Amino acid sequence: MANKTQLEILAEQYRQESIARNPYTSSDTYSSNHKNAMSDGDEKGKGDVNGQIGSSIDIQNRITNIAKNTYNEKNIYDSNNKNALSDGDDKGKGDVNGQVGSAIDIQNRINNMSKNIYNDKNIYNSNNKNALSDGDDKGKGDVNGKVGSITDINTRTANMVKNTYNEDNKYSSVNPNALSNGDDKGKGEFNGKVGSLTDINTRIDVVNRNMYNESKKYPDFTIWF
Repeated sequence: MANKTQLEILAEQYRQESIARNPYTSSDTYSSNHKNAMSDGDEKGKGDVNGQIGSSIDIQNRITNIAKNTYNEKNIYDSNNKNALSDGDDKGKGDVNGQVGSAIDIQNRINNMSKNIYNDKNIYNSNNKNALSDGDDKGKGDVNGKVGSITDINTRTANMVKNTYNEDNKYSSVNPNALSNGDDKGKGEFNGKVGSLTDINTRIDVVNRNMYNESKKYPDFTIWF
C-alpha cells in the first residue's frame, strides 16, 4: 500500500476529530425515529409523538394562544356562529332575515338612504324625470328628440348659431368654401384650378422665377454609348 501524503494524513486526523464531536454514531444514527427528532418535551425534536408536535416552547406557545382564543372545539367559528351573523353587534355581518352588516354598517346605510332622494317609491331609471332632458340640468335622456341638460342644449344652440354651415348651407366637396374659386377657404379643383388663392399666387411666383418652363425645358444630359 502506497504511503499516505501529508494532506491525506491531516484529512483523516480532522475527520476523526469531527466524528468524536458528533453525538450521532453508527450505533446511534440520527433519523426520524431518533429521540432528538421527536416531540418528547425538550427543544431538540419536533416530530409527532402521540399527536404532540413541536418543541416544548412550540407546545407552550400553542397552549397559551389557544387559551386566549374565543373559539374552540365547543365554540367553532363558522358561518353559523353568532359572531359571524348580523345580529346587532359589530362582530358579525352575515345575513339574518335579510339584515346584513355590522351595527355600524346598518346605521350608516340607514343614514345614507335617508339622504337619497331615490327609493322604492321614486326609483331612478331611464324613465325617471331626473334622467330625462326636460329643461333642467339633471337629466340628459331623449325627450321628443331633445337630448342633454339645459346647459348642453343652450351650448349646442349657441354653437349652431355661430356655425356658417347648416341645413340650408351644408358643407361638402361642392360647397363654394371647399372649391378653389379665388379665395383662401377652399382648395378643391375648380375649372382646372387647385388650391387657395395664396397657394395659386405662390405657385405662379415660383414658376415665374424658374428659368426652365414649357418653352425652355431642362436639357436631357443622357449619354448614349
